[in-house]
Amino acid sequence: MTEATLPPLVQIPPDLRSLADYERRAPAHLTAEAWQHIQEGSGTGQTLRANLEALARRGFRPRTMADLRGGGTATDLFGRSHAAPLMLAPVAYQRLAHPDGEHATIRAATALDTGTIVSTLSSVTLEEIAESAHAFAREMGKRPAPLWFQLYLQPEREHSLALLRRAEAAGYEAIVLTVDAAIKLSGMVLPAGVRAANLAGMPQPRQTATPGGNILFGTPLTDGAPCWDDLAWLRAATSLPVLVKGMVLGEDALRAVDMGADGLILSNHGGRVLDGLPSALDMIEEVIEAIGGRVPVLVDGGFRSGTDVVKALALGARSVLIGRPQFHALAVAGMPGVAHAIHLLRTELEAAMAQLGCAKVADITRERLIALR
Repeated sequence: MTEATLPPLVQIPPDLRSLADYERRAPAHLTAEAWQHIQEGSGTGQTLRANLEALARRGFRPRTMADLRGGGTATDLFGRSHAAPLMLAPVAYQRLAHPDGEHATIRAATALDTGTIVSTLSSVTLEEIAESAHAFAREMGKRPAPLWFQLYLQPEREHSLALLRRAEAAGYEAIVLTVDAAIKLSGMVLPAGVRAANLAGMPQPRQTATPGGNILFGTPLTDGAPCWDDLAWLRAATSLPVLVKGMVLGEDALRAVDMGADGLILSNHGGRVLDGLPSALDMIEEVIEAIGGRVPVLVDGGFRSGTDVVKALALGARSVLIGRPQFHALAVAGMPGVAHAIHLLRTELEAAMAQLGCAKVADITRERLIALR
């Protein structure tokens, strides 16, 4: 934190009523560099806009006078019950937002029974995050919420394997292989006290192009980008469920499933990698048709409300990942802020389901949607 930023709030003010309110307040609690890092998209922001526009194009067809008794939002994934079809997406370097970083986020997720996908680039080690989750769950007298580990493949396979074995030993329940962000332009310089804690001692390739030299091709960045052999290796290396994150095309999704992927996370990396990609929301039905519904399909990218979540579920997604909003809430109010943001989402989700006449998540079908434009 610098003199230009406000400290996190110690009490949630009454005007924070939505995730948009947290986003509006967050810049005052972040350095300009941290705010740009979390908000920026690639290119001219076409994909950032596409994520929001895809949601805005869809409205609802409610059924009235439905019997809502016995309703609920519980969802099962890989043998675990989730309180709602919501998970916290992998978000790197959370100590940019708050000194407690991932410790605060995982405690909030534990309190609200919300699954979390921990980033390889977390600013707290994956072991410390898991211990925070288990300790807080014991304190609250409950079972920890589902905890998954997001894997960025490292230049040396032995380092990727070390991360995998650490996640298994720490009790993570699934591995999420991110395949779309090995080559990402970034000008962010981490401040003192913030680092990729899981990668201590591992080489981190970076490429700075110079006139007349190699730009990307022929450098460690492109040479080490994920390929299909890596998925085959990972599938053989662990008995945990493996999900592939970063796909938008049906043919790629089918190949991943044929190679043993247990789930897919449709994602354009929040518009942060390649500008001009379609919204993941627009690709859900194509991917599900391509894979024949053989594995669960999750989705992220631009989701900011409970009604947004309903739209993804109606198209066939099994769960929705929330990314940037957790960073906003963490910056504004730390652990209570993240917990409040999750609560707001779940409240909006239940209200939307009730108003649509959907007592259970399974009741949210394509017939509940209508094109607005």
